[in-house]
Amino acid sequence: MLRLIAKTVAVVALLTGLTATAARTASPTDQEVCNVPADLALGLDDYGKAVELHLQLLRSHPNDALAHYHLGFAYGMMGLDTREVDEYLTAVRLGLRQWDLYLNLGLVYLERHELANAALSFEIAARLGPERIETHFNLAIAYEKEGRFDDALREISVARHLAPTDLDIANANAIICVETGDLAGAHDLWTHLVETAPNYAPARTNLMILRGWATPDGQPERDTEAADAEPEFTAGNVRTITAGSNATVNHQ
Repeated sequence: MLRLIAKTVAVVALLTGLTATAARTASPTDQEVCNVPADLALGLDDYGKAVELHLQLLRSHPNDALAHYHLGFAYGMMGLDTREVDEYLTAVRLGLRQWDLYLNLGLVYLERHELANAALSFEIAARLGPERIETHFNLAIAYEKEGRFDDALREISVARHLAPTDLDIANANAIICVETGDLAGAHDLWTHLVETAPNYAPARTNLMILRGWATPDGQPERDTEAADAEPEFTAGNVRTITAGSNATVNHQ
């Protein structure tokens, strides 16, 4: 499972991309490199070597919080999420306070459907990196999955303010509007997306579903208390926001 991490230019270029599930991302900090060979292996996607070199470093410097973070990242890239979380939590206990560390920790919890832990991690990430789209977007998704729709709407609104042209954030905003009962708001958002981005399939699909489900005055045609009353809207490509401008949600 792909993760994303940034290094200094001297070590490796910023790695960016999109994944089919959840991505990891890390931002540059004042101390970006815990060990040049170890981080170079990480940047070159040689995760086995990165694990070996970071473990070697930690034998001599067991309290190097950044090394624990990078080791956890490498484990995550290898699909070893239990070890990944253990290393992230060790980095936290050693005092590393980076928004991307908490974001990555939250993403693991989100993948595991440990929603309370995911929300708590994203809340800390949002406090540490309030200007980062990723923090608010993923916090909105965690809240949405917990059924905290008003909180989700607040955070997705912040993400939209930070990235007003992002199609997937707007689409997620509309989905949350449906869940808060604001069908007219969802209709307006999807109509705007269809008009301004006609090739964006999720908006066309969701608008068609909404129009077939709701009455002209924006009320559900069926009893909203019924278990199957709300249709299944699509969030589009299943991925998560990266350090760039694109974003979507693993809306399963």
